[in-house]
Amino acid sequence: MSSSRAEGSRTPVYDHGGGVRSVQVPIPDNPLGHTLVYVVDTDAGPVLIDTGWDDPASWDTLVAGLAACGTSAAEVHGVVITHHHPDHHGLSGRVREASGAWIAMHAADSAVVRRTREARPEHWYSYMADKLTAAGAPEAHVAPLRTARGPLPGLSPALPDREIIPGELLDLPGRRLRAIWTPGHTPGHVCLHLEEQHPSQLPGHGRLFSGDHVLPEITPHIGLYEDPDDTTVTDPLGDYLASLERIAHLAPAEILPAHQHPFTDAPARVRQLLTHHESRLTGLSRLLTEPLTPWQLAERMDWNRPWAQIPYGSRNIAVSEAEAHLRRLVKLGRAEAVPGSGPVRYVAV
Repeated sequence: MSSSRAEGSRTPVYDHGGGVRSVQVPIPDNPLGHTLVYVVDTDAGPVLIDTGWDDPASWDTLVAGLAACGTSAAEVHGVVITHHHPDHHGLSGRVREASGAWIAMHAADSAVVRRTREARPEHWYSYMADKLTAAGAPEAHVAPLRTARGPLPGLSPALPDREIIPGELLDLPGRRLRAIWTPGHTPGHVCLHLEEQHPSQLPGHGRLFSGDHVLPEITPHIGLYEDPDDTTVTDPLGDYLASLERIAHLAPAEILPAHQHPFTDAPARVRQLLTHHESRLTGLSRLLTEPLTPWQLAERMDWNRPWAQIPYGSRNIAVSEAEAHLRRLVKLGRAEAVPGSGPVRYVAV
């Protein structure tokens, strides 16, 4: 790989060559550990790709990392957000306050940010309670949501100034950074293709900032797009699989992801992810020989630990992922809802 750790810095900062560095910004109480915030040199000053979680320690790390890169938050020219999740977009507002930088995001995720800011916390708790009940969650799991109060993390994200249009070259003076729409993890997730020769002359087509779309060792969460005010029946897993194909055809020389570490051979990684999801869909079809609710299906799915050891919040994410896979099976004609069942049960066909 082309990356090397910056000398004389206690903050994890890596130089990837060609005017690209990354700062490991911590995510509080999360097994992922950190978000890789990329600092891209431009003729108008540094541009950040993602910003990290909105937390005092995370902000201090980002500030120290920018200093280790020879710049500061006040000098940031712009912020490009791969997607709206708080470990990517959380600190964007603070960066803009410090520098006057613009913030760019795909319109689909900007819409989520706008609705999130406008929704009262109790509206979200009620939505999640109803959603889990419809998925067959036991009342003991749903009850805490019915009495929950106070804000949820990431409920006051910064409104973007600019819309990322798929296929466009972004406004990075002196650089060629093209937006590629890759929905799946979120409806407006984008990867960013740096259309410049790799600094280490690796074979392939430039470098790709992949956000959470393609990671080297883990599979990103593909669940239902959470939006209380959107009743569209989406197919996020179908979106994700189609988006993966775009990255395989692009064949970048190197992937610079938002978590873990850079890697090469994007087509091989895409094949692994496609195989993983097809294997999982096949396995779920076998489980659906008997009618199951999304909650019952999630209980029986293979996770990184037994269901009894999965924490409360992670169970909600697991059920959302089970529902996304169910929607894909239904769309493929491999499963169907059992008429008259409530909560709704699904069975293989």
